[in-house]
Amino acid sequence: MVGIGEEGTREPFIYTCTLIFSQAFIEKILNLDEARHYRVVTCGEETHLAYNRVALTEYFQHRSVEKLYLNQVEWYAQQDPEHFIFHTGEQVTSLNTAAHFVTTSKGRLINYDYCVLATGSESTLPPYIPPERVAQTKGVFVYRNIADLDRILSYAEEDHVRGGRAVVVGGGLLGLEAAKAVFDLKTIGKVAIVNRQAYPLSRQLDDEGGEIVLRCIEAMGVEVLTKASVTSLVTTPEGVLTGLVLSNDEQLDAEMVIYAIGITPRDDLARKAGLKCGARGGITVDDYLRTSSPDIYAIGECASWRENTFGLIGPGVEMADILAFNLTQVQTDVGGFQPRQMNMPDLSTKLKLMGVDVASFGDYFLDKRIPRGTATRSRKVEDTQAGKVSNTGSTPIWEIKVDDPNGSVAPASSKQHTLKSDGVFLQKRRGLSSSESIECLTYRDPFSFVYKKYIFTADGKYLLGGMMVGDTSDYVKLISLVKKKKAIDVPPSQFIVGAGGKGEEDGADLDDDTQVCSCHNVTKGAIVTCVKEGVNDIGDLKSKTKAGTGCGGCMPLVTNIFKAGSHCPPQVLTLNYAPQVEMKKAGHSVSNNLCLHFAMSRQELFTVVKLRKLKTFPEVMRSAGVQPDSVGCELCRPAVASILSSIYNELVVSRSHHSNQDTNDRCLANMQRDGTFSVVPRVAGGEITPDKLIVLGQVAKKYKLYTKITGGQRIDLFGAAKQDLPDIWEELVNAGFESGHAYGKALRTVKSCVGTTWCRYGVGDSVGMAIRLEERYKGIRSPHKLKGGVSGCTRECAEAQSKDFGLIATDKGWNIFLAGNGGTNPRHATLFAKDVPPSKVIRILDRFLMYYIRTADKLMRTARWVEQFEGGMERLQKILLDDELGICDELEAEMAALVGTYHDEWSVVVKDPARRRQFRQFVNTDERQQQAEVIKEREQQRPADWPKQLPPAKFHASAIETPKSEWKWRKLATVQDLEPSDTTSSVAVKYGDSQLAIFHVPRKGFFVTQQMCPHKRAFVLDHGIVGDDVQGNVYVSCPLHKRNFRLSDGTCLNDTQYSIISFDIRQEGSDLQILLPEPEELDAVIGTSKWMIKQATAEVISRGGGQGIEIAADHLDGPPAASTAAGCNGSSCGDSTLDW
Repeated sequence: MVGIGEEGTREPFIYTCTLIFSQAFIEKILNLDEARHYRVVTCGEETHLAYNRVALTEYFQHRSVEKLYLNQVEWYAQQDPEHFIFHTGEQVTSLNTAAHFVTTSKGRLINYDYCVLATGSESTLPPYIPPERVAQTKGVFVYRNIADLDRILSYAEEDHVRGGRAVVVGGGLLGLEAAKAVFDLKTIGKVAIVNRQAYPLSRQLDDEGGEIVLRCIEAMGVEVLTKASVTSLVTTPEGVLTGLVLSNDEQLDAEMVIYAIGITPRDDLARKAGLKCGARGGITVDDYLRTSSPDIYAIGECASWRENTFGLIGPGVEMADILAFNLTQVQTDVGGFQPRQMNMPDLSTKLKLMGVDVASFGDYFLDKRIPRGTATRSRKVEDTQAGKVSNTGSTPIWEIKVDDPNGSVAPASSKQHTLKSDGVFLQKRRGLSSSESIECLTYRDPFSFVYKKYIFTADGKYLLGGMMVGDTSDYVKLISLVKKKKAIDVPPSQFIVGAGGKGEEDGADLDDDTQVCSCHNVTKGAIVTCVKEGVNDIGDLKSKTKAGTGCGGCMPLVTNIFKAGSHCPPQVLTLNYAPQVEMKKAGHSVSNNLCLHFAMSRQELFTVVKLRKLKTFPEVMRSAGVQPDSVGCELCRPAVASILSSIYNELVVSRSHHSNQDTNDRCLANMQRDGTFSVVPRVAGGEITPDKLIVLGQVAKKYKLYTKITGGQRIDLFGAAKQDLPDIWEELVNAGFESGHAYGKALRTVKSCVGTTWCRYGVGDSVGMAIRLEERYKGIRSPHKLKGGVSGCTRECAEAQSKDFGLIATDKGWNIFLAGNGGTNPRHATLFAKDVPPSKVIRILDRFLMYYIRTADKLMRTARWVEQFEGGMERLQKILLDDELGICDELEAEMAALVGTYHDEWSVVVKDPARRRQFRQFVNTDERQQQAEVIKEREQQRPADWPKQLPPAKFHASAIETPKSEWKWRKLATVQDLEPSDTTSSVAVKYGDSQLAIFHVPRKGFFVTQQMCPHKRAFVLDHGIVGDDVQGNVYVSCPLHKRNFRLSDGTCLNDTQYSIISFDIRQEGSDLQILLPEPEELDAVIGTSKWMIKQATAEVISRGGGQGIEIAADHLDGPPAASTAAGCNGSSCGDSTLDW
């Protein structure tokens, strides 16, 4: 439906006609067409704006067409005329499919590229009264539009009609609507219905249900002639109706007759244009609602789909939804989507006719096609309070018929009912299996005008359909069971015997996704959300959700849900975050401060940084810190670095940000347990070319890297030496790879299945969407890592429901799931929004991710954030979907700005010699030092295993053989190697076989310690974050397991089992000199070869040989002594039990 404007402009546009279905289509396409691709032009032959024809009977009460408008006049005034134009009182008279234009009754010529026909239907008239005779006969009417009702009302006021009889021909839905309308007119004395069938509503009810309706109608004083039809009219010479001749030749006096015997699709315009039409009328359309002319579509009552036309609202609105989706969402900038197809619509109905509630749902006539394959037991249900059942064989007051081969039935759930066996009636079996046969349960109470029939599978586990008369309170619940194909967990008889005495249904036991309004697919959750947002008027609720604006049958339940919600305060749901909750239970206050350096939460600090436009850690500390000259710590420095990246996204390896990063971000790679790093290029959506695969293989082979496919559909290359990282990435960048940010608190991957690209079950282009999302959010720093997933259908091969954000394609769009994660505390993602058009997915995710970045605590996954968020997911839906706080535009703009700052960090590094130097293993030599023994397993290299538990170890300078007084100053680095600035820096140097770490701390000078952390024997301390405590002690935090060692003396501040050796350092000009013994003496104490992890050592320790090691001397200047504290640090020592 794309076209060229009437003046040759570039704007495409659409032509429709103003009916309820065209209005639904217009609203949907205006909402979905975010690219403003279409210009919609509407012509309607009536002088009114689009109104609700299903509610015509209400017009008799208020006589105001404005109250029936689907949208008020203000809505039309608010529309952009460049996007939507409407003409009323203007009928399209011809359609030129070859030249792509239509001509109207006002002589207007409208060009189009694609045209939508929603011409509706007209009332069917019998053969004996052609349209021309209707025009000549006074008192003959149809019941179809406002003009028809105005004529009926006017004629009913004439003197010869007052007090007379009005006859309605037709006992279907429309006939009963018309009968009720004239019955309520004070000028009409009698009302009669002529129906060809034995009972009314024969298309919705079986004979027993129709009989109950018949009794209700007759009880009102309306005469019903069944198995009768009209053969001709009786009129005066002046053409005034006086009566009708029936099929039995009797004459029925009548001053007015209204024909409601059916509808005929209006396909005359299409037929004139040469479009294919159905044999029984209607414009033929395919599964995509295309007519025989590919540029023209038809929806609503005029469309004939597979030789079926539909006069109910639900199917028409579904057609509008499908067509609007296909025109706007099949090809978008976030990937393609399988066009939606028309399926057999749900023909369930729930109406109030002649004052009687009537409903039918599911396959309500299934028992007419499939036999009941088992014995049928009939049971009586006595009303013990109303009286006794007659013993004379007369029909009981209430009767339940249960097809139950075992004769079992649920006991009555109240004191009012008692079940008694009353014989068995065998039905002929037709050889069907239990899975093919059905059973019916019926309930009939002619005194209360109640009838129910429910159809179940033979095992009673699934409800297939049913019908109700008089009591339809369970309609929404039951239709939900049918649609979801949900197994029932109570005996089928409880659907009957448990139905009485419940009071009004307020929907409390309904799921939020239960459809309450079937005409406009409005769920209970949508109604509840409106109430919580402050909607306190039922009219506003109808306007916002469209609930009740169709047939109106849902309004009692809608009203009750509305009332139940409006009487309660908005729900505040706070999910437990165990540590804090237990602290509060114990009476302790819980601080949410970032750390001892900042007396505020991350969210508060984020706001301060943003508003004050702070750009470096020292600026943040001076502006918001407890002590303006503090160094910070391993908690606040990465958190502030993340905040700065989330706002400005500057290069994390730049001088002003580098030392604030955790080790992984500092080296743009994940540190592994042996001190080497992993290389993880981005493979967006898991899609990769053979050429790129070859490059990865070549790089892995060249640098002897362990290779593994990850769960996120990427390839990890493990074991890269720090000094090799720039060279490896240079080759990868030249091959077209970018950083995968596996090292950062950022987006990792968006996993996908192949979707419509290859899979025969695919509905959505999951690969295209995943790539689009990964390309959009790559490089954006957040409080914790982010993972996404996109599944092309409900088979969920991409495991999207275990991700921070996940999409699953349905035939109506994408279901968005949020806040899932795996890990030590897995959480299943929560359904956040259903059937989201592809073009709206990114806006929702932008809001979610930006709000998470703004408000989450440090190192908090989205799952924990939602659990702690006041109001939980429901509150987030109001904020992010309904814009309750009015911040959604701001969130989208911030994300767009952040996305625009993207740069590939490794591309920048490999092109900058100064930054490449940051990746040297040692600043004083190009020699390489292996950090752990390498073993071979399954034809790949990997580091030797860590022992299950290494013994504690304390290192002291006194362990060195030569007294400190005999050590010498030795130049091992220059000042420039550390690039001193207003933030900390560190490097490693090699001295013999030993490794040392040198640190610079602003305003406090230089420090030196051993490079090895004794906790896991890892040579990594130069990668640690430098911080200070409340006493001003400066320490380095080991990047592996956060043991904090004071730089001045090597004491471990948070674990007394460990200590390291610190050394004196001085600056001589541009040189840095360290006071050290001879190399071999130092190697004997902290040499790399002595302490590196080896497989044989690990096996010995893991078998129970663990000891506490302290390398020290009794006297500083005396001979060294190695004291061993015997002990058992593992539970297996001295015990035959297995331990893991």
